[in-house]
Amino acid sequence: MNRKLLIAFVIAIVLLAAGYWYWTSTRTAPTPEEVNISAVGDAVKAITDSATQGVLPSLDIQTNPLDSVPDINPVTKTNPYSGVKTNPFR
Repeated sequence: MNRKLLIAFVIAIVLLAAGYWYWTSTRTAPTPEEVNISAVGDAVKAITDSATQGVLPSLDIQTNPLDSVPDINPVTKTNPYSGVKTNPFR
């Protein structure tokens, strides 16, 4: 049983090595069209970044516009019996 396992392992290693050799031998350099497409993508990103510079307002993360909001919760202002020790409707 160990001999069959060893043979299968050796065959797997040989197949992996042959596949790697085939993959490295068939790989080619990118064509000029592929290089131009990536250059166009970089140029579009640069144009977009420069076009939006100064247009959008800068946000100050430190400030919170809801810090000084008045208390307008109607529930806290409508209960006339909030300070009573016993509930009169009980």
